[in-house]
Amino acid sequence: KEHFSVDGTVLEAWASHKSYRPKDDETPPKGGGRNPSVDFWGQKRKRDTHESKTDPDAFMYRKSSGVAAKLSYLGHILMENRHGLVVNAQVTQATGTAEREAAIDMASALKGTHRVTLGADKNYDTQDCVEDLRLANVTPHVAQNTTNRSSAIDERTTHHGGYATSLKIRKRIEECFGWLKTVGGLRKSRFVGREKLEFQFVMSFAAFNLIRMRNLGGWNVEGYAAWGLVCPA
Repeated sequence: KEHFSVDGTVLEAWASHKSYRPKDDETPPKGGGRNPSVDFWGQKRKRDTHESKTDPDAFMYRKSSGVAAKLSYLGHILMENRHGLVVNAQVTQATGTAEREAAIDMASALKGTHRVTLGADKNYDTQDCVEDLRLANVTPHVAQNTTNRSSAIDERTTHHGGYATSLKIRKRIEECFGWLKTVGGLRKSRFVGREKLEFQFVMSFAAFNLIRMRNLGGWNVEGYAAWGLVCPA
């Protein structure tokens, strides 16, 4: 109840590059039957001038340099560190600030009056994000980003042994995303629109938590009873 981690992942939208056209272009491509040829070589395609005609909520996004940009959403989860269970999950449009905004939103929604810690990667190391988390009664255990800049995390946080522990356990959140995209089948969305995708995203992690609790509690009746679950016949 005191230590959490947060992270986001890219969810590819159910839309193709061919659907990403100027907003005022309502005429579908001609020629080629159901799969027309579209040549967008040399075009400057930006969010303020272009949108996907298949899924207007999806944005062109790439997680890091050197990878291709795709029509995507961002999925965010908040994980409690003790057992690796997901306590909050949401899907947002793919913007450069969405991960930090979602982290603040999910951390602020935690119940209770005691202060908690929140582990996160370097993407969350900004002055605004760190300050907003502290105002939400959260101690940000964020990895320091010192590449050509100063970090918003100083020695008041890093000198504690819990800071190093949070950064170590934080990496377990990738196991949740790995399960989601392999077993959960959400490497690519099967729905059009953010709301439908978020429904599948949350339900997938509800299933993940049930499996996780089963593994933690064991197969016996006592293990299920400890989690308040009914042991299957």
